[in-house]
Amino acid sequence: MELKYFRLIKTIAEEGNIANSSEKLFLTQSALSHQLRELEERLGFKVFQRSRNNWQLTNEGKELHKLANELFEKIDAGFSNIKQIKEGSKGTIRLSAECQSFFHGLPAFVQKMALLYPEIEIDLALDGSQQTISQVLSNQVDIAIVTTEPATDSLFKMKVLEDEIFVIMHNEHRFSDHEYLDVSHFADLNLIINSFPLESVSVYEHFLKPNKIIPRKVTAIPFTEVSLEMVNANMGVVCLPKWSLKSYKLPDDLVFKRIGKNGLKRRHYLVVKEENRNKPHIEAFLSNFQEEFVH
Repeated sequence: MELKYFRLIKTIAEEGNIANSSEKLFLTQSALSHQLRELEERLGFKVFQRSRNNWQLTNEGKELHKLANELFEKIDAGFSNIKQIKEGSKGTIRLSAECQSFFHGLPAFVQKMALLYPEIEIDLALDGSQQTISQVLSNQVDIAIVTTEPATDSLFKMKVLEDEIFVIMHNEHRFSDHEYLDVSHFADLNLIINSFPLESVSVYEHFLKPNKIIPRKVTAIPFTEVSLEMVNANMGVVCLPKWSLKSYKLPDDLVFKRIGKNGLKRRHYLVVKEENRNKPHIEAFLSNFQEEFVH
């Protein structure tokens, strides 16, 4: 039985006649009568005893009216609870990420959160580093996205995604004929990164540093568009996952090369202090983040 029929029964019972009820329900008297007749045919019994100016509930109708009152009371109580939960979702969330490329997918999500939860303010901390987990533990950052699963039980962790980092270079680069780039190749490259320190760059931290390799030259450019223009001019290479470039129109002359024979793969984890995860504004962030990013 549809909700509109319960509302119809409740309104007619309270107003006592069809004229007042039609105004309250924004229906013509003819449409209201048609709906009621349709309902009674489905139920197989009369809901109201009719007279010109006074409509009385039948015994069956009284039970439906009682059910309608209980139903709408529960609906009102539910929306009241939702309002209290939403109003409790207030606060500021400082969000950081070890991998700067992850920030490419965050602005649209932050905008969505602003619409759903205008009382939650999200600050993007763009100074992520390998100290990100320590920053969460010391409350300098509320939520972080990291590429190493933390071992401590004091942090709640959620696996976000797995990806692979590629070297992006011009097709006339001297290494473009290689199937993949090994550590030795990086010693003779101009590596374009988003920002220093090098420890915040995944290809260095997970591939070059363990092999004691430092690129011949490292150039920090905070804008991906400019980095790609430099690569297109064959002035260096960048190392990024393919998903972070979806919003860019890539020149046809750029090629992707795997890093190492087996590729440089990573897992991303969202981490937050266990003691904070049930705070309303943090909980709202986590549930929406999971819906948006976790697959």
